[in-house]
Amino acid sequence: MKNIKRYISIVGFICSSIVSSAQYPGQYEGKEKVQEQVPVKAYSFDLQDVTLLKSPFTENRDRDAQWLLALESKRLLHSFRVNAGVETNAKPLGGWEALDCELRGHSMGHILSGLALMYASTNDEAFRRKGDSLVTALAEVQTVLNQDGYLSAFPQYFVDRCIAGKPVWAPWYTIHKIMAGMIDMYLYTGNQQALDVVNKMSSWAYKKLSPLSKERLAIMERNEFGGMSESAYNLYAITGNKEDKALSEIFYDQNVLEPLAKKEDKLNKLHANTQIPKIIGEARGYELTGTEKQKDIANFFWQTVIDNHTYATGGNSDNEHFFEPGKLSQHLGVRTTESCNTYNMLKLTKHLFTWSANEQYADYYEQALYNHILATQDPQTSMVSYFMPFKPGSFKVYSTADSSFWCCVGTGFENHAKYGEGIYYHDDNGVFVNLFIPSELNWKDKKVKIRQETRYPEDATTTLTMEAPTDVALYIRYPSWAVNGATIAINGKNVKVNQKPGSYIVLNRKWKEGDKIGITFPMSLRLVGTPDNPNKAAIAYGPIVLAGAMGKEGIEAPAPYAKDQNDLNNYPVPDNLVHQLNTGGRTVTEWLKPANNAESLTFVTSSTANGKEISMIPYYKIHHQRYVIYWDLK
Repeated sequence: MKNIKRYISIVGFICSSIVSSAQYPGQYEGKEKVQEQVPVKAYSFDLQDVTLLKSPFTENRDRDAQWLLALESKRLLHSFRVNAGVETNAKPLGGWEALDCELRGHSMGHILSGLALMYASTNDEAFRRKGDSLVTALAEVQTVLNQDGYLSAFPQYFVDRCIAGKPVWAPWYTIHKIMAGMIDMYLYTGNQQALDVVNKMSSWAYKKLSPLSKERLAIMERNEFGGMSESAYNLYAITGNKEDKALSEIFYDQNVLEPLAKKEDKLNKLHANTQIPKIIGEARGYELTGTEKQKDIANFFWQTVIDNHTYATGGNSDNEHFFEPGKLSQHLGVRTTESCNTYNMLKLTKHLFTWSANEQYADYYEQALYNHILATQDPQTSMVSYFMPFKPGSFKVYSTADSSFWCCVGTGFENHAKYGEGIYYHDDNGVFVNLFIPSELNWKDKKVKIRQETRYPEDATTTLTMEAPTDVALYIRYPSWAVNGATIAINGKNVKVNQKPGSYIVLNRKWKEGDKIGITFPMSLRLVGTPDNPNKAAIAYGPIVLAGAMGKEGIEAPAPYAKDQNDLNNYPVPDNLVHQLNTGGRTVTEWLKPANNAESLTFVTSSTANGKEISMIPYYKIHHQRYVIYWDLK
């Protein structure tokens, strides 16, 4: 079981855990047909082993859960049934799911994954029942289509156009989403019919593409194809079918991946989220084949994006594209940091962490989770954002309930369903505590139960309570931002900390039931300058990026909700909006002070160009108002 449990757990934001065979005896035994070929330094836990306690993460999750269950199945299935000629009288969905949109059907895959993840995270049967009903209906569509396993909401000639290099909007991208959703339904909920459906889809795809020449495939692969290689590798791990492995290799994009294998950064002007899933596929391929070239591609790409293309929030891209390395100060517009990119970067990050257990990956995970993913959801409606704009005076634009269905709406269904996936990892001897999120861990194999209680990041202290005796080690992440030291107290008694920021604090002892470990990482203010201009900077407090709250002037209905993600980009910014801070070379603590109202994570400054006092609060708390992230420092 360890192989398949690790395989699902490290796939990342789509496949981050597996339902235990102890819960469904025999359901998964023997399914791990392919043994992994690489050493592992950290394993993820099953989502069902981590229970979230009350926090902003559970609030987001619960709103997402309500949306998932509220979406009418007959409307979600409408375009699939129309394509197959199956009778339907449902009201069509809008936006990217409209019947005249070539990408229609992609949301179905995300919703299947979201329902499976929600079931694994909450053990609520409502999510499994809805997922099961959608799988059954899609299996019927696949049967009625009778096209050798083909399944989609659009006709197969869309794929033929893609192969021919003719204009069409990303049919393989959509097919990948459906395949990934079926795999998740099988792995998280035990739905055997979902595995049957996706096996047929994979067989159809292999037969369709295997006769094509490399030249013809290269033409086809100019069109975005999502994570086809990743899903095919994942299916190969389950089935051992060599055709699944061959299908994944068909989607090897030479033009993008070969330069990365040579450690060449040629990302400038490439569509960012077209590339990241290709790298995830290479990471998955490395695990199943041991091919070092695939590992090198994944490592070089990740480090390049982090060093040269990542903003303070953990997001990347401008106008959906990578740009000249390091030139972030020149790309602070209204279409920065597409949320899908961060969804996929976190998936890749999980792979790399399991290979090395290197703290830098956990640091990035925290940065992007708190400052981007958590910040994408509107607390009033549960709608989500596509871009997270950095133009001074911008505001977050959210989707609509049934008339948007952008790619970032799809990944949003998953993002908020699996916050438990990156908190804890383990090796054979101990538990990594990577994130400080209120939660309970139940490591059944070792009979280890840990309760984590904290108001982090509102408070710098986290308390771990051992709820069963054990001798496992604890590896506590010592964040690289924690430059003011760390305090560890066991049952109220301080212990010496010899480690440095950017590492792990290792606690080895025989733990008794009720033992408490207090962990404090004092937070401090810091500037996060752009690589090409240190005087263009964001402000962070500990791990949290702060945003200047600039009011609601000019934000009127339909803002901040939009059918098209670009509808509200050109809302005029008020003339009096200021984004210059007169620091005079002083340190940030001299001109930015905690708010007098004692509200945590709120700061004020009057060092603005016009002398007006501005409050700065966590970016994830900014909603329905304008803000400034990056400031001109004078």
